[in-house]
Amino acid sequence: MNQIRTYLIFALLFFSYLIWMQWQQDFAPPPPPVSKTPTTAVATPPVPTPVVPNSAVPNVAVPQPAELTKATTRSATAPLANPGQRITLRSDVLALTLNSQGGSMLKAELLKYPIKPKSKQVVTLLNDQPNKYFIIQNGLISTPGKAPAAQAVYQTSGTHFALKPGEKTVQAELRWQNPVTGVTVIKRYILTRGSYDVQVSQTVENHGKSAWIGNTYEQLIRTAPHVKSGFLEGFTNPSEHAFTGAVWYSPEDKFQKLSFSDFEKDPIKKAVKGGWLGFTELYFLAAWIPEATRLEKFSSTRFGQPGQERYLVRSIGPTFNVAPGQNVTSRVHLFLGPKIPNQLEAAAPGLGLSVDYGLLTIIAKPLQWLLAQLERFTHNWGLAIILLVILIKVSFYKLSEVQYRSAAKMRKLSPRIQALNKRYADDKAKKQQAMMELYKKEKANPMAGCLPMLVPIPVFFALYYVLFSSVELRQAPFYFWIHSLSAPDPYFILPIINAAIMLAQQFLMPSTGMDPNQARIMKFMPVGMAVLFAFFPAGLVLYWVTNGLLGVLQQWYVTRKVMAEPGKH
Repeated sequence: MNQIRTYLIFALLFFSYLIWMQWQQDFAPPPPPVSKTPTTAVATPPVPTPVVPNSAVPNVAVPQPAELTKATTRSATAPLANPGQRITLRSDVLALTLNSQGGSMLKAELLKYPIKPKSKQVVTLLNDQPNKYFIIQNGLISTPGKAPAAQAVYQTSGTHFALKPGEKTVQAELRWQNPVTGVTVIKRYILTRGSYDVQVSQTVENHGKSAWIGNTYEQLIRTAPHVKSGFLEGFTNPSEHAFTGAVWYSPEDKFQKLSFSDFEKDPIKKAVKGGWLGFTELYFLAAWIPEATRLEKFSSTRFGQPGQERYLVRSIGPTFNVAPGQNVTSRVHLFLGPKIPNQLEAAAPGLGLSVDYGLLTIIAKPLQWLLAQLERFTHNWGLAIILLVILIKVSFYKLSEVQYRSAAKMRKLSPRIQALNKRYADDKAKKQQAMMELYKKEKANPMAGCLPMLVPIPVFFALYYVLFSSVELRQAPFYFWIHSLSAPDPYFILPIINAAIMLAQQFLMPSTGMDPNQARIMKFMPVGMAVLFAFFPAGLVLYWVTNGLLGVLQQWYVTRKVMAEPGKH
């Protein structure tokens, strides 16, 4: 009876958690309406490099010349006649598409991450298509003529730059110059073999007669995703529950998130040194990482007509001076890629926090690290999951033994409890007293298994988040029919095995005194769980199957030992 109760409590907690997450998804507050002002209309496609109107720039102590105001407003309200030339920059892991107009980044393809297993089509993190709009811009702010306008066309020596065999880096160089003021700006994008860290620099060469004074800016602009799943998929699709929105970090405020619905009521407006900001989704991240020694102005805004909203996060650097005849280079890093913890932590302090496990991060991060170490040993994420479950079960062996031993004793006492029920069928007080004497004599406690069952629950939910959100498990194969641990089992074999294991657990559970309603629920539970798990990623079902199988084996072993012990009559 005790085992039945604890199992039902665990199932109730699990289903309640899933329902709560789906409720949050379905009934989240809608974004507040955007005010319609003449300067915030977004151009309809094919605008190549829309820039936020100057009215959206936060109040920071940087130059805001009239030329920039006119240029940004014009680009946001009408298509430009010359959309610029597209330039490709390709390494072994990244393929970027730049625009000679403004030097913007319009597209970023992650070459090692196909959309589906064995597909030639890869994940596109940045995209200038209107329904998936997400682009990156950077530039300079200065007095008119001394910095490229938002629509300024850069010159380049070619349109295709690719990493060659034996080379470590590849770069694309874009150049703008104004012969009247004598200012030349050189923008460079550098890719490194095997890295998702993009080095971006802007060099100001002052060939004029007066000092150049200005600031750098970096920004990301995107639309909000419009993903809606069915009811069951809403429970089991990781993308439905992962945070998608703006993220930023500072040494003082640590890791912060800004949902699309909060862009107007709680915008970013912060002076930061040693931080970063960007946009995140389930598996991937795009973030600007300024130099740690610079005091940057972080900000965010939302603009555009209803149905065409754009969300922007921006960093504006400190003012710097370039004397006549001198040149100054400003450098910044841009991370575009998968959220692999060790790569994120190597790229910038706090960037690893973008792999967000919620309230259970303190448990989930060590589990993720251990899972990664096991994969390095086995070279298979499925085997790593199995080994991790074994280690967890060994760690909680003694607690589980208390639970199973309590259930086994109740099973052993079942005939005597039934006899007491018959003997004192009309006298509940005497029946209760007789049962308490029996429990005391046999040293049995029906409640002994409750606490041991509750302790592993936080570990389960933490591992649930790790398996759901780890990009390493995305499309990772196992063996036989499992070609992707992040997708449901195509033949439903694991959910069926899980149902069989649950039936075995029911067989080992004591049924004495079970309420008829509980009995019906327990009979339905394996079928219900099999249906639900048919939609879960195979990696999570593999964890559950392994955990259940080890639990059955331990329960059988403990039950056999208890049943063999001599009773006290």
